Amino acid sequence: MAISTVGVIGAGQMGAGIAQVTAQAGINVVIHDVTPELTRRGVATIARNLERMVARGRLKPEERDQLLERVSTSPRLEDLAAVDFVIEAVVENEEAKIALFQRLDQICPPEVIFASNTSSISITKMGARTSRADRLIGMHFMNPVPAMKLVEIIRGLATSDETYRATRALAERVGKTTMTAQDFPGFIVNRVLLPMINEAIYTLYEGVGGVTDIDTAMKLGTNQPMGPLELADLIGLDTCLAIMEVMHRVLGDDKYRPCPLLKKYVDAGYLGRKAGRGFYKYDAQGSPVAPQG
Repeated sequence: MAISTVGVIGAGQMGAGIAQVTAQAGINVVIHDVTPELTRRGVATIARNLERMVARGRLKPEERDQLLERVSTSPRLEDLAAVDFVIEAVVENEEAKIALFQRLDQICPPEVIFASNTSSISITKMGARTSRADRLIGMHFMNPVPAMKLVEIIRGLATSDETYRATRALAERVGKTTMTAQDFPGFIVNRVLLPMINEAIYTLYEGVGGVTDIDTAMKLGTNQPMGPLELADLIGLDTCLAIMEVMHRVLGDDKYRPCPLLKKYVDAGYLGRKAGRGFYKYDAQGSPVAPQG
């Protein structure tokens, strides 16, 4: 399957990163979000990332300009009728994703593949709510997308071999290493990672250690590059909560019960780095300046 243009739905941290690595691979990208302002922010994020690459000598100015020329935006979802492949990176909400795919199902030609960057939601269920369950697949990029090498590919019950091969080839074309997970809540990465983060939050909630104590212990004691609370802030506490809630609801095991402190932070709007505060407070550049509280 020849892919010359990819549509990316959602211009946040993940969507902008997916668009960037796709454009870096020489593929044209069309970005869409619910408002033009959000789309502009996504393009600005890509431009900042590329400026840093130029400053570090990893990219020539003319290469940056050519790359940005491959990135276009559209305020109308209908404009994605012309793309070859769609990747959604919208909010981690089952009904929102299904509603989006149902709209795209009416817009895009039947041969277009729909890929979801979901962290935990059933690919089988989303596919069954469209007319192209065989052409819907999970394509879970890691955060931050430009730096992380892995793409987790998740096949739904009806996903075809052709769709899987095309998706894997696209992931490899944008410079990623792939692995395949079965369609269970959290897949592989988040099935292991999020309970660890949730337990770190319980450790804080129960007063076993402070924010920096917990992160330092896990970094130096288990050789992790980031502590679990700092990583939760990077992922987004709302996303962490959504993933834990899916695993708790679907798998029915209390070991996946979200920590009450995680719920409280999300209720307060302390969503992590993107909100300027989570378990840490952040400056305008997104660097942690102090633990929360």
